[in-house]
Amino acid sequence: MMNNEQVMQLLADNGLHEGGMDNWVLDNAWVQFANLVAAHEREACAKIAENWNSNGFPRTGVANEIRARGTT
Repeated sequence: MMNNEQVMQLLADNGLHEGGMDNWVLDNAWVQFANLVAAHEREACAKIAENWNSNGFPRTGVANEIRARGTT
């Protein structure tokens, strides 16, 4: 999960937030949105891993590792 500082930096780097931390509202809609987008992308990647067979075995361990990235 992205924290407030990471989301603010991502926005600032892309010209979407110019106020800095002084004008930042903790856990605002931007943070929630960034985490929703990240969760969606993780799940899409996990599904690709689950469907990727190597020698007849799906990559469920890889899929679980991808999903676990959103729990910290």
